[in-house]
Amino acid sequence: MNFEYSDKVKSLQARLLDFMEKHIFPIEREYHLWTQDPGKVWQRYPGMEALKEAAREAGLWNLFLPTNYGELSPGLTNLEYAPLAEIMGRVLWASEVFNCNAPDTGNMEVLAKYGSPEQQEQWLKPLMAGQIRSAFLMTEPAVASSDATNIETSIALDGDSYVINGCKWWSTGAMDPHCTISIVMGKTNPDAGRYNQQSMILVPMDAPGVRIVRPLAVFGTYDSPVGHAEIELKDVRVPKENLILGEGRGFEIAQGRLGPGRIHHCMRLIGMAQRSLELMCGRVRERIAFGRPMMDFSSIRQDVALSRCEIEQARLLTLSAADTIDREGIKGAKNLIAMIKIVAPRMTQTVVDRAMQSYGGMGLSDDTPLAGFFAAARTLRLADGPDEVHMYQLGRNTVREYTG
Repeated sequence: MNFEYSDKVKSLQARLLDFMEKHIFPIEREYHLWTQDPGKVWQRYPGMEALKEAAREAGLWNLFLPTNYGELSPGLTNLEYAPLAEIMGRVLWASEVFNCNAPDTGNMEVLAKYGSPEQQEQWLKPLMAGQIRSAFLMTEPAVASSDATNIETSIALDGDSYVINGCKWWSTGAMDPHCTISIVMGKTNPDAGRYNQQSMILVPMDAPGVRIVRPLAVFGTYDSPVGHAEIELKDVRVPKENLILGEGRGFEIAQGRLGPGRIHHCMRLIGMAQRSLELMCGRVRERIAFGRPMMDFSSIRQDVALSRCEIEQARLLTLSAADTIDREGIKGAKNLIAMIKIVAPRMTQTVVDRAMQSYGGMGLSDDTPLAGFFAAARTLRLADGPDEVHMYQLGRNTVREYTG
């Protein structure tokens, strides 16, 4: 399979790398320390808006929407966007600078594909302009949300409004001070068929009855300033026009949202793994142990070699999934999407772990980005569905395919 990119994509890659080198890598540690300051944990980094403006001026803005979104798209396919997502993944927070960050990208795709003209005017435009941020509220603490049919939040029609009651958690982006709107998944039709009970609805974060119960830490840190939250929805009333697409269409929307988003996640993970390998190579070349450079030890060379193999395998698999989405749609790529969701986070976790080991105690600290990469990779083995769900579905589909 040929993944030779056009001159346009090669130019974007070069410009993006140049932007990262000039504007993002130099302040990576400063940004991290800002977000870990207890007095600033939910404040925006003061230079973020200037970085976003510089990205706009450089033509590196909203790169993620594929060509089928018409004038909203920068004209890239999923395959063409994939290497750009990998570059952004080299710094955990970099994608926000280019307005290509989750969960906003998925929410923008939902509004662009399924939103009414009024919903697009009110919410999609400011999201694409980077003026606001958003959250996606699906997972619930009281049920196994890996099975989305378990979702218990109720969305009940009452006159000209829907009334929402439930509790959500791991609502990424909800702690961000610019988070203005959320997309909530819940049941409008509890007596309908299993996959026609759920709907998605737009809920402003300042609506009466929306209460952030607490921020949720990941491995002891809050992923500031984006954050993850537990949120109570108690008698939250929104206009019926806030329903997206129609009652009982939640699963349909979710499938449209998650396919390209998993490409983005996996390519960012590959960027983390690639940078971890590069850091490891620099470390073992310079560090002396037992009278010689660490790179001279066979076990170190094996770790480096295995890491390079595994990164390239995951990269090619993810590019194949992106190419199949472009050619056959999400349904045609479902098995490949499951494969990358299984492979990429595990690969990144393994590669980062090897890099951390080569750094010794320093690899566990904030002196390198490795600890953050490890936490992100481990988290993404659960986010967008745990590994077990994807393996269950892929195994079922494979048996059916191979046995007729």
